[in-house]
Amino acid sequence: MADEQKTEHPVDPPMDRARRMAALRGAERVLSSNSLALTIGDRLARLAAEAPEAYDLDEGVDIYGDGVVAELERRVAGLLGMEAAAFFPTGTMAQQVALRCWAGRTGNPVVAAHPLSHLEVHERDAYATVSGLRTVHPTSDPRPPTAAEIRELDEPFGTLMLELPLRDAGFVLPTWEELTEAVEAARDRDAVVHFDGARLWECAPHFGVELPEIAALADSVYVSLYKSTDGISGAVLAGPASFVEEAKAWRHRYGGQLFQQWPAALAGLAGLDRELPRLPAYVAHAKVVAEALKDAFHAAGVPWFRVHPDVPHTHQFQVWLPYPAETLTAAGVRLAEETGTWLFNRWDEAPVPGLAFTEVTVAASALAWTPAAVRDAVGTLLERLDGGALGN
Repeated sequence: MADEQKTEHPVDPPMDRARRMAALRGAERVLSSNSLALTIGDRLARLAAEAPEAYDLDEGVDIYGDGVVAELERRVAGLLGMEAAAFFPTGTMAQQVALRCWAGRTGNPVVAAHPLSHLEVHERDAYATVSGLRTVHPTSDPRPPTAAEIRELDEPFGTLMLELPLRDAGFVLPTWEELTEAVEAARDRDAVVHFDGARLWECAPHFGVELPEIAALADSVYVSLYKSTDGISGAVLAGPASFVEEAKAWRHRYGGQLFQQWPAALAGLAGLDRELPRLPAYVAHAKVVAEALKDAFHAAGVPWFRVHPDVPHTHQFQVWLPYPAETLTAAGVRLAEETGTWLFNRWDEAPVPGLAFTEVTVAASALAWTPAAVRDAVGTLLERLDGGALGN
C-alpha cells in the first residue's frame, strides 16, 4: 500500500493527500484497497462494532502489557505455532529487538539480509546505529536469496533474515522448496533464522502449507497487525519462550512498554478474526485482477507495461506504466471524483526514468470486480491519459 507508512515514501503535500483521500472515501467502487481512507470516526465505529466479539469488554484496561495485550500475544503465538509472543508498538522495534537478541545469543553481530528488505530500506539504519549490527547481502537481485548464495557468503553471519514476501521487489516469495533449502543453508552456516513476516499472513496459499508450518522453519517471526489484517498499529514477535522474555526486556529498554495499548490490541484481535479467513480469497482474486489488468493494457495499446509478479504471489503486486507518476495519480483522482471508481493508489516514480509504479492491494472491496469491470475501468483511465483530461 503506497500510502501506508510515512517512513517508506515521501510525504505528500497536505492538500494533495487530502484530495486523494476525499476521492477515495467518495468512491463507490474500489479496486486497490487503502485503509487510510477511513476517518477517525470510521475507525472508532468499526472498533466499537467488532470489539465485543474479539474480547470481553467488561475486563479492565491493560497496564504495561497485561490483559488484552497478553491475550493478543497468546493468540498470535497460537496462530503461528510458537511457544510465546510479545506485542510491540511498531514492527521496526520488534525487528531490531529480535536481531539484537540473536546477535547476543550467537555472538555474531552480522545479519545476512536482502538490500531491498525493510531492514535496509525503511528503518533508517537502526540495526547499525542503535544495535551496532552489520549486514551482508547474499544477493542484490530483486528476488529472495537462494540456498547456494547463502552457503557461498564469504564471511560468517549470525542471523539470516528473510522478508516474506519481499515487498520492495514486488511482494515476491520463493517456492516452498526454495524456502526450506534457504533455511537449511543458514543452519549449515551455524546461523539462526528470523522471518520478517510483516505480511506472512497471506503467504500460506502460495506455499501450500499452513502458518505454523511456515513459522516452524524460523527461530523467530515478526508479524504486523495492520499490513494485512487492517488493524490500527502494532506488531508481534514470536519465538521460543526464553527468547521472548529477553525480547520483552529489550522492549522496555527501547521504550516500547506502553502504559496502555488496548485500542491497538483490540483492533489487532478484531482484524485477525475478520481478515485471516478472507486472505485466501484475496490471494486468489489478485490473480484474476492481475490478468484483467494485463488484458486491459494490451487492448489499450499501452506501449510498455508490467504487472509484477506476472502471477501475484500474495494479494499484493506492482503495476508499472510509461507515464509520469503525477499524471497517473491525478488521472486516478479525477476518475474517482467524476465516476465514483477508484482503481489505483498513489503512483511513484520508478528507478528507470519515464516509468512509474504503484502497488495494488486486492482486499474485500475488490472481490466484486469482474475481469470485464477491471478492463472497462482501466480503459476509461487510459483514455483520460491520452485525451489530456487530467487537470490539477
